[in-house]
This record gives sequence, structure tokens and C-alpha cells, in this order.
Amino acid sequence: MKTKQPVEGKDFYRENEFLVFTREFHLKRGRCCGSGCRHCPYEPRWTKDITAIAAEKSNSGANQ
Repeated sequence: MKTKQPVEGKDFYRENEFLVFTREFHLKRGRCCGSGCRHCPYEPRWTKDITAIAAEKSNSGANQ
């Protein structure tokens, strides 16, 4: 079975020379890679092979 290629703007974005994977990409992947990703949705964060999804943080009250 062929794996789909990540889509720029949906699965990742570029920041300088880095590719930054989105929360959605990580959820599709299904487990933590343990690489310290910025948008890691798993709990505890950055723990390889963890599959427990952390609750999303609310941004309400930001910039008020």
C-alpha cells in the first residue's frame, strides 16, 4: 500500500530551512516520533510511540 505524500500548507509548513509538521499530520501518523516536534498532539509529549492524544488547549482570552 502506497503512503500519501505530505501536503504543504496542510500537513506541514516551512520555517527557514525546517519543515514544521502540523498537529493534523501527527494525528494521521498515529503515534509520537519522539523528535520534539512543535505541534506534537500526544501526551506525554515527545515520548516515542505514545498514542494517547492530549486535550487541545483553548486560546480563549489570548491577546485580551
